[in-house]
Amino acid sequence: MIIVTIGVSLTVMLSGYIRGAMGDITDQNARFETGHVKVVTRAYHENMDQLPIDLALLGVDSLQEVLSTKYPDVQWVKRTRFGGLIDVPDENGETKGQGPAAGMSLQLLDDKSGEIDRLNIASSLVKGNLPTKRGEALIGDDFAHKLQIETGDEITYVGSTMNGSMTFKNFVVSGTIRFGVAAMDRGTIIADIADVQEMLDLFDGSSEILGYFNEGVYNDDKAKTLKADFNQNLDAADEFAPMMLTLKEQNNLASYLDYVDLYSAFFVGIFVMAMSIVLWNTGLLGGLRRYQEFGIRLALGEAKNQIYKTLILEAILIGVIGSVIGTAIGLGITFYMQYEGIDISEMLNNSTMLMPTILRSKFTPDLLYIGFIPGLIAMVIGNALSGIGIYKRETAVLFKELEV
Repeated sequence: MIIVTIGVSLTVMLSGYIRGAMGDITDQNARFETGHVKVVTRAYHENMDQLPIDLALLGVDSLQEVLSTKYPDVQWVKRTRFGGLIDVPDENGETKGQGPAAGMSLQLLDDKSGEIDRLNIASSLVKGNLPTKRGEALIGDDFAHKLQIETGDEITYVGSTMNGSMTFKNFVVSGTIRFGVAAMDRGTIIADIADVQEMLDLFDGSSEILGYFNEGVYNDDKAKTLKADFNQNLDAADEFAPMMLTLKEQNNLASYLDYVDLYSAFFVGIFVMAMSIVLWNTGLLGGLRRYQEFGIRLALGEAKNQIYKTLILEAILIGVIGSVIGTAIGLGITFYMQYEGIDISEMLNNSTMLMPTILRSKFTPDLLYIGFIPGLIAMVIGNALSGIGIYKRETAVLFKELEV
């Protein structure tokens, strides 16, 4: 029973970890960059890697309202990504440090947008507070250490507007954040979208509108249906016409998602098979070691069929108890790992990829029964095979063995 419990708990725990670790990158990309679906102009899509503000969407307030009315089961939010230079003045107003920044504007001051919860901004705060008014911004904690910025300090953003002219905007640092993504923590500034619209001459505009399914999980079939419905009236001649993209069409995630589904099933299948062989062998050896016991029971008059039935019932009882206990232990570890995770930030110090520095497990409904495959089925099969020897056992041979 102890062996079954250990085997089942390992099966459940590692199955949850494999799914969680391989799915984290997709979820990270969806929350920070791609959304489950994204609406951009056709021209912006063709040059997306360059963050071309001049190709951004206009009239986004009315467009967002139309999207919310037509697709109520999707949460729609405006975002603008931009790049520039952060200048930090000293007490005399002279520059004491500068650094390139990757900016992101959100609906920070809009409680209904859900952006703060979606990006875990509140829980990612290291120092200070969330912006409560216009003119305040958050910056990456590593970025703040590098430029010696404290909360309450004033910084200046230097960049270009939608029209190509220079822009300067002062922000007060309300807090510093650490997302656990090395590529973001080293140079991120986050401000309310209204401030960024004013700063970039992007009035009633944003570079993109992201959509998130209400259930919180990406569904490729649903995303494709949504995209086909929205794009059916797309004007191919208008480069500024809004078009919809799915998550799989961005950041080269199509092949990654296919690999995740394939390899998750493959790894889980291999591990379940390996544990099944181990526990099948346990049942087999356990039955063979009782070879003499079966002979004595036969000598006492017990029928072979009765001995075989009790052997199978014992295997079922041990398998069920071990599988239940093992599943409970495995699920407990999975839930703990889902919230705590394993920190791999030391391995990603020089990484520029958008990937999590904490790998977490993920609970899925199949974890409730997957441990019973090796724990119960394999155990019963092993005992059933070893029990075949019962029918080959003869009392006369037993007496000869006992005489020896």
